[in-house]
Amino acid sequence: MADSSHYVIRGGREGRERLRVLAGVMHPHSMALLDRCGLREGLACLDVGCGGGDVTMELARRVGPGGRAEGVDMDVAKLEIARAEAAQRNISNVQFLQADAREAAGPRTFDLVYARFLLTHLSDAAGMVRRFHAQVRPGGMVAVEDIDFSGHFTYPESSAFRRFHELYCATVTKRGGDPTVGMRLPLLVRDAGFEDVRVSIVQPMALEGDAKLMDALTLEAIAGAVLEDGLATRDEIDALARDLIAFAADPRTLAGVPRVVQVSGRRPS
Repeated sequence: MADSSHYVIRGGREGRERLRVLAGVMHPHSMALLDRCGLREGLACLDVGCGGGDVTMELARRVGPGGRAEGVDMDVAKLEIARAEAAQRNISNVQFLQADAREAAGPRTFDLVYARFLLTHLSDAAGMVRRFHAQVRPGGMVAVEDIDFSGHFTYPESSAFRRFHELYCATVTKRGGDPTVGMRLPLLVRDAGFEDVRVSIVQPMALEGDAKLMDALTLEAIAGAVLEDGLATRDEIDALARDLIAFAADPRTLAGVPRVVQVSGRRPS
């Protein structure tokens, strides 16, 4: 299994809790994307880079006992939590496997391959989408959603946010990822051989609530990578986090998540 040094955002239990908040913020938008894929009873689905398995378990619910959902991720701690949560919820048609998404093509095919916020961390996003194509049966679907960080903003302007924005993009880029991969998604999917490519853009923003916390949570989640790459000091990161939290607490400020591009496509029969 390849090492995970390319991955900027902290994993483990703390990383899982950040993903839980993010999953709640994204829930209505990701569910709308799945609605457009026409899932039904008995289908087989793959969630690549599944994290804590929030979407994987939703896929399992949608395809019912006659179908199955499989989540693949490198993070052992997150997978253990996902397995425990699936057991607590009596979801029996779901499986979580530890594997590097860049190597986990495998011989099996699925009716749907899904990935959220995975491609932005990879040096070869196009190669991964081609891998998705190989994993989708003829007539099956792919659904991907990922960020375009260039569309991330707050109102009013915040110097702490601008510095966070700079650090995030620099860290992802330094490690071979693409913080603006979202704008490339439609062509990546089409060039991989999918047809009926559909595009939507969503951007959860708020005056209060969890969406406004994502910048501070994400800053803390990338802190290890930022420090390791020598882009900021611990004191600066702590000061930025305090400022981002204070900004989020102000009901007269607008904040949320980066622009998210959602793309679906069908493999020709």
